Amino acid sequence: MSTHTDELTSMVRSVFADHPAEVADGLPEALWATLTELGLVQLSLPEQAGGSGGTLADSAALLLVAGEAAAPVPLAETELAGWLLHAAGLPVPAGVLAVASGDLTVRSQPGGGVAVSGRLARVGWARHAARVAVLAGDLVLSVDPRAPGVELVEGANLAGEPRDELRLDVTVAAEDLAPAPDGAGELLARRAALARALLLAGAAQRALAGSVRYAGERIQFGRPIAKFQAVQQQLALAAGEVAAARAAAEAAAGIADGGFGTDDAELAIAVAKARTSEAAGAVARIAHQVHGAIGFTLEHDLRLATTRLWAWREEDGSDAHWNAVVGRRTLDAGADGLWPMLTRA
Repeated sequence: MSTHTDELTSMVRSVFADHPAEVADGLPEALWATLTELGLVQLSLPEQAGGSGGTLADSAALLLVAGEAAAPVPLAETELAGWLLHAAGLPVPAGVLAVASGDLTVRSQPGGGVAVSGRLARVGWARHAARVAVLAGDLVLSVDPRAPGVELVEGANLAGEPRDELRLDVTVAAEDLAPAPDGAGELLARRAALARALLLAGAAQRALAGSVRYAGERIQFGRPIAKFQAVQQQLALAAGEVAAARAAAEAAAGIADGGFGTDDAELAIAVAKARTSEAAGAVARIAHQVHGAIGFTLEHDLRLATTRLWAWREEDGSDAHWNAVVGRRTLDAGADGLWPMLTRA
C-alpha cells in the first residue's frame, strides 16, 4: 500500500470515527456533507466531470474503510452511477446517485426523447438520489426518481439500507439519454461486484475486531473467554477468512486497475466477490457464537457488521453466481491453460 493510500485511509477512518455508525431511516446528512466536502463522494471520477481524479486504489481504500465503519452512506452506488453517466457522456449531478439496470420497454418519441416503462427492483438509495443512472439495453438514461411517471416503493435490505423499487411509465428527454458504452452491462456488473467485495472485506474486519475485543472482556468461569481454546480456534478461523477476503478484494482492485474489460479482471473480480461472500457467512456465524445472545440485541453494535455481511453477500452477484464464472473460465482454459490463467503468466 502506498504512502498516499495510507494517508487516505487514516483520513477516512477519522471521518467515520467522528460519525459513529447507526441504523438510521435516512441518509446521515452531516457525514455525507463531510465526505462531499473532502472530495470522497466521486473519488475516482475525473476532475473535469466533477470528481476528484483519484485512482482505483484510492477508491478501494475508501470502500474498505467504509465497510469496516459500517457507514450508512451510498458511496459505492454514487460512484458506480457517476462512472456510468460519465462513460455515456452524460452530466454527473452532485449529490447522492443511484444506479440500476433492467429489462425495460423503451420507445422512441418525437423530438428525440424516449418513453420508458417497466420495473427496477432493489435500487440502492433511490429515495435519496438526485438521479438514477439506468442501463436499459443499449441506452443509458438519467432518471429523476421524483419525476411524474415514476413511482417509488420503499424497501430495505437486512441491514436497513434503502433498496427501493422504481415503477416507470415516464418520458426521458433527449438530453438525459445517450448510447451505452460497449460492454456496459458486463463492465457495470464487474465494477459493482468489486465495490461490494471491498465493502464485505471491511465489514468482516469489523466483525472480527469486535469479537476479539469482546472475548477479551467477557469473563466466564473466572477468566476471559479468549483464554478458552475452543474460542481461540474459532477466532483463528474467522481471522483466516478475513485475511483471505481482504487479500482477494485488494488483489482484484489491483488487477482491475489495468482495465475492467480484461479477462484477468473478470477472473480476479469473480474470485474476490465469491471469496468475500463465502467469508461473510463464516465470519458472521463465528462472531455471533463468540458474543452469544447479546450479539443479537439491537443495543449491541455487532449487528451493524453482521447484517451487512448477510445482506451484501447476496448483492451484486452471490458466491454461487461468481463461482460459476470462475468455473466457466476454468473449463474454457482447459488443462494447458489453467496454470497460466492462475498465475497470469
